[in-house]
Amino acid sequence: MIEVKKVKLEDKENWFALDSHISEEEFAHKVSSQTGYVIWKDSVPAGVFRYNMFWDKIPFVTLIYLKEEQRANGIGKEVMLFWENEMKAKGHNVVMTSTQVDESAQHFYRKIGYKDCGCLVLDIPEFEQPMEMFLLKRI
Repeated sequence: MIEVKKVKLEDKENWFALDSHISEEEFAHKVSSQTGYVIWKDSVPAGVFRYNMFWDKIPFVTLIYLKEEQRANGIGKEVMLFWENEMKAKGHNVVMTSTQVDESAQHFYRKIGYKDCGCLVLDIPEFEQPMEMFLLKRI
């Protein structure tokens, strides 16, 4: 059974075991702003999910991470639909995300209705990465 719960301060150890890309300060912000979730399967942490507001008005997924053994079995889709329903209930009618063009996540997002809507090229040496593609979905 899958449960998606808003992240709490007491989830900190589980969170950082799965997401090393944010600071402790940003983790605290995710807790206080309620923009992070812990994904549980059979009462065990299976993944994490976080988002921000793009242009201060469009919900934007910044990370969905599932443990390797939890991938490709529908959990990601279930979590995304849960979040989309939450965003719709808050009055939003569109959501966004992004992924690097060399990552397979783009195929996952397209399968669940997201459409390509732009890209970003970072060529400054300390930030250089493959092109970041943006995806959008009307909910």
